Amino acid sequence: MQGAVSIPAERAVPQRSPGLGGRFLRKSAAYIALTKPRVIELLLVTTAPVMVLAAHGIPNLWLVLATLVGGSFSAASANAFNCYIDRDIDRVMKRTQNRPLVTGALKDGEALAFAWITGAVSIAWLWFLTTPLAAVLSLLAIAFYVLVYTLILKRRTPQNIVWGGAAGCMPVLIGWAAVTGSLSWAPVILFGIVFLWTPPHYWPLSMRYKDDYASVNVPMLAVVKGRQTVGLQVVLYAWATVACSLLLIPVAPMGVLYAVVAVLGGAWFLLESHRLYSHAIRAGEVKPMRVFHASITYLTLVFLAVGLDPLLHLPIPF
Repeated sequence: MQGAVSIPAERAVPQRSPGLGGRFLRKSAAYIALTKPRVIELLLVTTAPVMVLAAHGIPNLWLVLATLVGGSFSAASANAFNCYIDRDIDRVMKRTQNRPLVTGALKDGEALAFAWITGAVSIAWLWFLTTPLAAVLSLLAIAFYVLVYTLILKRRTPQNIVWGGAAGCMPVLIGWAAVTGSLSWAPVILFGIVFLWTPPHYWPLSMRYKDDYASVNVPMLAVVKGRQTVGLQVVLYAWATVACSLLLIPVAPMGVLYAVVAVLGGAWFLLESHRLYSHAIRAGEVKPMRVFHASITYLTLVFLAVGLDPLLHLPIPF
């Protein structure tokens, strides 16, 4: 009788620790996530077209590159400070649980050092490679976003995003100042467009994540007032945004391309805002993210028109 055949147990395969290259890539990805790159993309979309308008044509491309790099460092610094300060509530909210300070991909000290370094680099970079005014505006943008919005307004008032959104408007002024070294009414109106656009852009997002904000006692408008009030405020601010965009036509002055985009794009933005309000005042499902995404497309189209209009030189025939 043959003896039983013994089957060797599977050998445990030792887990290899990631190599130096793998650790570097993971750490780099964590630092990039800390900067909130989608926010930076939107800020850059508003900067370059404004530089074209300020130059009444194609500006010096090295100046554009320097401004975009400096602006990216500025936004990275502000966002990194924000992630550091808000790390306590980010650990609770579902929407933010993949941020690097929550997952442990970065230590608190690493994030804070990164925020200070990128902020200092942005100010020095813009001062020496663009204009001192652009550098000062960058400093103001970081200080306002960190001190006024993140530390003071965000956890105290439902108007947080209204006034805190002013920091997100600063790239418009920075781009203009980098070209001209000064400011005028045109960049002020462009600042106003982004300022008025921010609430109807962000409040639908706060509707979508209402329970998240409520869980950490952040008084977003959707938390303290409800969806009917949010819907109405979105409509009012959308109308104000479109009206402000039309003011640029006689002031800049802008031509046919910008006028058409501002009118048609504004009409679409208003339609989506009114649809949100209509659904909000009725019982049933509300889809706020539709307005959120529409607002991004609207702002992108308007600022693309700001940059392309001076290159076409098509005056309005009246």
